[in-house]
Amino acid sequence: MNEYMKEAIKEAQAGIRAGHGGPFGSVVVRNGKIIGRGHNEVVKNHDPICHGEVMAIRDACKNIDDFSLKGCEIYTTSEPCPMCLGAIMWANIENVYYGCTIADSEDIGFRDNDFYKVLRGEGGIGLNELDRDACLEVFAEYASIEDKTNY
Repeated sequence: MNEYMKEAIKEAQAGIRAGHGGPFGSVVVRNGKIIGRGHNEVVKNHDPICHGEVMAIRDACKNIDDFSLKGCEIYTTSEPCPMCLGAIMWANIENVYYGCTIADSEDIGFRDNDFYKVLRGEGGIGLNELDRDACLEVFAEYASIEDKTNY
């Protein structure tokens, strides 16, 4: 078994045994070293975005004091949901290694596939543009900042 996946599994087991949430654990690795760990804490924190990957990304960013995890990879017990995949992409993580599939998650009661259906345009929530001009002013303010180093 891969040593990093073994650590992701330990994270998942710790989370489910503590009643924190589902069987989802993750570790972020840079240059052969684990720099972030996390497991699902949705139930513990009453927060639907506390997925294992998100928690590991938050931990890694805090530990290296940077919002970019370029050069890192993430090991996770399940194929990332769309939200986690988005977080992985925003964090600049370059490789994802996962154990179980979306279908496996669905088999135990999770609804990740519903989110993928929305992305394919097969129903879901309504997306409605509102007050674009006012929001464009905020975008223009940001665009006018010359040094975006700290953004």
